[in-house]
Amino acid sequence: MKSQPSFIDLSSLSCQHLRGVGQRIAERLARLGIQHVQDLLFHLPFRYQDRTRVHCIGDIMPGNHVVIEGEMVAVSTPKGGRTKLLCRLEDRTGRVHLRFFYLNSLQIKALQVGVRLRCFGEVRRGMYGLEMIHPEYRPAEQETVVAIEQNLTPIYPTTEGLSQITWRKLMTQALQLLDKDSLLQDILPSPILKKLRFPTLSEALHFVHRPPVGTSIDLLLERQHHSQKRLVFEELLAHRLSLLSVKNLFQVQQAISLSRSQVLERKFLESLPFQLTTAQKKVIEEIHQDLCLARPMLRLVQGDVGSGKTVVAALSVLQAIEHGCQAAILAPTELLVEQHYHTFQRWFEPLGIKVVVLSRQIKATLRQEVLLDIATGKAQVIIGTHAILQKNIEFSKLALIVVDEQHRFGVQQRALLREKGIYKNNYPHQLIMTATPIPRTLAMSMYADLDCSVIDELPPGRIPVLTRVISNDRRDEILTRIHEACILGRQAYWVCTLIEESDMLQCQAAENTAMVLSAALPELKIALLHGRMKAVDKVKVMHSFKEGDVHLLVSTTVIEVGVDVPRASLMVIENAERLGLAQLHQLRGRVGRGAIESHCLLLYQPPLARFAKERLAVMRETTDGFKIAQCDLELRGPGEVLGTKQTGDISLRIADLMRDSDLFPAVQAAANIFLKEYPERIPLLIKRWLRDNTRYGQV
Repeated sequence: MKSQPSFIDLSSLSCQHLRGVGQRIAERLARLGIQHVQDLLFHLPFRYQDRTRVHCIGDIMPGNHVVIEGEMVAVSTPKGGRTKLLCRLEDRTGRVHLRFFYLNSLQIKALQVGVRLRCFGEVRRGMYGLEMIHPEYRPAEQETVVAIEQNLTPIYPTTEGLSQITWRKLMTQALQLLDKDSLLQDILPSPILKKLRFPTLSEALHFVHRPPVGTSIDLLLERQHHSQKRLVFEELLAHRLSLLSVKNLFQVQQAISLSRSQVLERKFLESLPFQLTTAQKKVIEEIHQDLCLARPMLRLVQGDVGSGKTVVAALSVLQAIEHGCQAAILAPTELLVEQHYHTFQRWFEPLGIKVVVLSRQIKATLRQEVLLDIATGKAQVIIGTHAILQKNIEFSKLALIVVDEQHRFGVQQRALLREKGIYKNNYPHQLIMTATPIPRTLAMSMYADLDCSVIDELPPGRIPVLTRVISNDRRDEILTRIHEACILGRQAYWVCTLIEESDMLQCQAAENTAMVLSAALPELKIALLHGRMKAVDKVKVMHSFKEGDVHLLVSTTVIEVGVDVPRASLMVIENAERLGLAQLHQLRGRVGRGAIESHCLLLYQPPLARFAKERLAVMRETTDGFKIAQCDLELRGPGEVLGTKQTGDISLRIADLMRDSDLFPAVQAAANIFLKEYPERIPLLIKRWLRDNTRYGQV
């Protein structure tokens, strides 16, 4: 190790102070987010190897990772092939071959007949019996006792140019620093450690990097050892405190208090042809109470497909309009924007409320008129996609933002809209809606900054959609069912999916399917809808379908969200085994929106993999979105369920929201203690675990 000052703060000590870390190694470490010694210590092994005993060669089996020791009895250089050196190692119990594909001259010189070696590697079957390919090795002279490893050997996540030997050397230096007069603050207070019977930070780090002989490798792989759980707990706590800090930031900011006069609300409710459910009334009351406060609302409304979230949003919007303010509704697709526009226009125009739509398809002259109406406040409800975020759009007095299908929008997009809505130092209220129910474990962990409401009741008279799983070789039966349904005046969807992430290929598949179905069902009017069509054409097709001019709509998954056609009673989803549960549930929700019995046919290509069978079985057995969401979480994991696998919103380094859900109650309790008794420690904990992700704090 390079010379160090007597007192070192490891959270700010550069890794370049470690022996062997020059500019190139530092750059490679930085690829993994490691800049300081603290970062290095929190780069934990993902598995372990047992090198704590030497095995007799006669006892080893294919698939084992073992340490062996023996004498080199033969060395050859095979002609042809990639093998550069083939060595035979023997002890009194048996023999094994060592195969090397690349070696430098010094290594070749060290591998000579008569040399005694100790090797570690994976045993495989080879041309001449058992062999190891490129094992780790070192000389083991008979007169010298070579020390056996005293700990399990850690294997670290790595990047190109950083070998496991390098990791172990660096970690040894870091642990030595941890033992000296260095500072790596144990941010968890001793009362919490004592209550949960957790080790200190130093003890936990020493254990996970150097587990002693006898520690169960299976326990370590499952991250169930107490030392690992202590570190997982700290990471989960950091995430929760980060979100609660955002919530506290919101609570000290100003917003326009939108007290409830109920004039518009009463008129609106009287115009509806249905009564609100008890669940809708409960959620509306929670939103109304938030909007009355002089701080920004930040509320997530979860509701299953068809539970009536749009009406809840409309009543929230009316509360803003009643106070002379504007409301913006952000939707993920042009189709959903158009649908919201027509719905809100139908509801609000009789009340004298001006609703405008801002999307790519409006002409330039009309667009300028709409922008002027938004800037002057003449437009009271503004509906659009992320086009609303453009710099040249100015609001007059934006008091409420409704974000529909929040998982489709990135964190930064929502932040942009929020910043655009500031009016005289007042931040807009935010209502975030999702028809993809979020399992309670995820909501507790990843949405701690939001107040959550659940519409857990469907409107009366809704008939559950019957779901069947059908093999692709029974397509003729399905065509007959479509024909029969459409002749009776009903409508149907045929959804095309492809495993390739290519819009063009998906659209080609939909076009081909539409041609085949048109030939097979000549009596029916068939239309095509896909993502590469112009927005105006998509709207025309959807309008024709909604008006009943089209019997069968062949579409890609573009119709997944929000499309509402009450006469559509049959849905066929092709290659259903390729979709996740949440997407299947959303697609199925496009039927069953009227008063007639509806069916969803999940068409699959045999044979089915185990996970695909499980997914389709869940769809067949239940229509409960919350049960489906929980199954989806268990099958696919939180990053897929929340749609954040690529966006990085979830950046857990060692914790797992499913595996570690048993820690959530303790994490919640500890977060409350931190907020009350140790607020000065919160920034330290967040910085340790979240690094740059704290930039999302303003969302």
